[in-house]
Amino acid sequence: MITFIATDMDGTLLNENQEISEANKQAILDAQQQGIEVVVATGRSYEEARYVIQDAGISCDIVCANGAEVRNKQGDIIYQAGIESARAKEIAAALNETGIYFEIYTDQGTYTENYEMGVELIVDIFTTANPGITEEQVRQTARERFEKGHIKLVEDYGVLFEDDSQLVYKFLVFSFDDKQLKEANDKLSQLSGIAISSSGKENIEVNSAEAQKGVALEKLLNDKGLSAENAMAMGDNLNDLSMMKVVGRPVAMGNALDQIREFCPFITATNREDGVAKAIREVIQQTAK
Repeated sequence: MITFIATDMDGTLLNENQEISEANKQAILDAQQQGIEVVVATGRSYEEARYVIQDAGISCDIVCANGAEVRNKQGDIIYQAGIESARAKEIAAALNETGIYFEIYTDQGTYTENYEMGVELIVDIFTTANPGITEEQVRQTARERFEKGHIKLVEDYGVLFEDDSQLVYKFLVFSFDDKQLKEANDKLSQLSGIAISSSGKENIEVNSAEAQKGVALEKLLNDKGLSAENAMAMGDNLNDLSMMKVVGRPVAMGNALDQIREFCPFITATNREDGVAKAIREVIQQTAK
């Protein structure tokens, strides 16, 4: 019997309009009514995740920045796993050698040195999750990141590493050049204590080895006294794989990468077809039997 459900956001819970559909919302609320714990697990920062979830009228724990931070329903931080300053400097140095663009997520916000590339990065993530969406729609959403203050401009990332009051959560790396991405990935692979994943065709995500969705879910399950065997996780991309590996019921979205679909014994509909709602309804019906 499923007692715990985790869902990714982009390409999973969110449709092509970057919204939580009425069907998905109602399925989550019904699951919670049945006593099932529901958690959103995303690569987004808390601020970028929170406004979408709250706008839909959903209250739940949120795993942010791939597991670097976990917030409870009240928005309090209950778990953090950052990248220590020395390691963050090594990561930045390795990336700078390739000239590749990257953003840095911290416990106090997300930072970029380049506005235009920041917009392109979000266009990539959203179009990967929603292949049919128009570029102008996505570009507008990406610009809103800056307008709403979800991402901040900084002249030099070095100031973040020298600021003891900030904890670095994640590096989000982006390039349209496959060769440059591979070079960056090869350099990062030589560093220890980090987890490398991806949420789009042209990006790489770098976290502490302790900051993965799967690690965060295990901690939440343990805190709540729930079994991983009775947990379900839904996702579409490589940064979801760690949580697929720890739950008893891993569910791939119909639009998921082949690697995710091949790993998961369960496949639901796409994010445009309310795949999250369909997967939740299945387990609710099984629970009712």
